[in-house]
Amino acid sequence: MATGTAIVLSGGMLNEINAKTTHGLLRGSERFEILAVIDTNHAGKDAGEVMDGRPCNIPVYATIDEALQKVSVLPDFCIVGVATIGGVLPPSILDEIREALMHGISIVNGLHDFLSERPDILKLSQANAAMLIDVRKPKRRAELHFWEGKIYQVTAPIVAVMGMDCATGKRTTARFLRDACRAVGKNAHMIYTGQTGWMQGGEYGFIFDSTLNDFISGELEHAIVSCWEETQADIIFLEGQSALRNPSGPCGPEFLISGNAKKVVLVVPIKREFYDDLPEWGRIPSVESEIALINAYGSEVVAVALNTQGATGEEIEAYRKEYEGKLGVPVVAPLEEGVGRIVEIL
Repeated sequence: MATGTAIVLSGGMLNEINAKTTHGLLRGSERFEILAVIDTNHAGKDAGEVMDGRPCNIPVYATIDEALQKVSVLPDFCIVGVATIGGVLPPSILDEIREALMHGISIVNGLHDFLSERPDILKLSQANAAMLIDVRKPKRRAELHFWEGKIYQVTAPIVAVMGMDCATGKRTTARFLRDACRAVGKNAHMIYTGQTGWMQGGEYGFIFDSTLNDFISGELEHAIVSCWEETQADIIFLEGQSALRNPSGPCGPEFLISGNAKKVVLVVPIKREFYDDLPEWGRIPSVESEIALINAYGSEVVAVALNTQGATGEEIEAYRKEYEGKLGVPVVAPLEEGVGRIVEIL
């Protein structure tokens, strides 16, 4: 298992949604100790201040060379901290990857653009005794599991954290819920389903969008059942992916049906009008219709978490009161107030 110190490449996008992998690592990782972020547009700042206005004592440097002069140790890893549409590596980040490899630093890449399949990058890594870890590389058939129905043996509550669009904070909310439950003495665990969840140290899970479709249900079931059997978990949270009706990659019924998640925390981007902010992709439907759809699958939305990107404090409070009034469930803004009120009902 790859663990150690790391620097993170955010490609000049540290304050943007595309750097959500960087954001996740800044908020916490049990796998990597983050020493610095490399970002030409925000050099000299605290990475947390750029991300969401909260210092995290992780510096931002303009170049890898500058970072290596300032950090206390040579990092074990350099992590690609962006998530681009289509998973393509930006040219500027490829240049930074080459620079890191020349220093003997191993690369962790969460994009669909595999470094191990680029001959020049592979040759450079071998010449400098550095590893190329393509997190999204599909598993071999022998490693995959088919759904068997074992999920019905799990007696711990299974809670899916689902969103109404991509990049809304599903993983972050799930981690907050896990940690908040642990803080009150519950043996809570989270199933990761994306590359950032693995980078943050997830022990149980799989990479959803790199799994052959026939085996997604089985991989989900295997992760949940393994977690429950090996940890005796009191409660299990599932990191959702995409959204039920995002046309670029609709996703979610698997968590409700194959994962048997009868409870859902729904993440709502209150300032986003269109899927991925692209009008041509269609308008995000109402929260009420999303809840009705989840109910149709036999599951219940027990709370709403607000993605507050671009919203003022007054707007956040107004949305919270509006949704609580018409939905009748707790509504929280995880980044601003935590998830304690959700934990109370769970």
